[in-house]
Amino acid sequence: MPLTIECQKRPEGSKPRALRRSGLLPAVLYGHNGRESISLVMNSKQFGDLLKASSGKKPEVQLTIPELSWSGTTVLQEVQIHPWKKFPYHVSFFATKSETAETAETAETAETV
Repeated sequence: MPLTIECQKRPEGSKPRALRRSGLLPAVLYGHNGRESISLVMNSKQFGDLLKASSGKKPEVQLTIPELSWSGTTVLQEVQIHPWKKFPYHVSFFATKSETAETAETAETAETV
């Protein structure tokens, strides 16, 4: 069963502590578009379930960002855990494959042939 999670783009000016109080977990996605990164938020309970279901050091996760119409395969790069409370504090994803970019490239190739 593939691991999947849906994220939203993090609102500008939002503070991480306020996000955590409202049940959201700050995250970042690297490598989706060269050197750019995107600040994200996700439901902390859903991520906890995903973390329990994962195995290995760097599991592959299917990440979906509806606001940016981006979907792709990522590697769970880093999970920062709060030292005393033992809950996830921040998550880093690294994009390996972008399904949206692949479908666009395939469409361009089909048009030229």
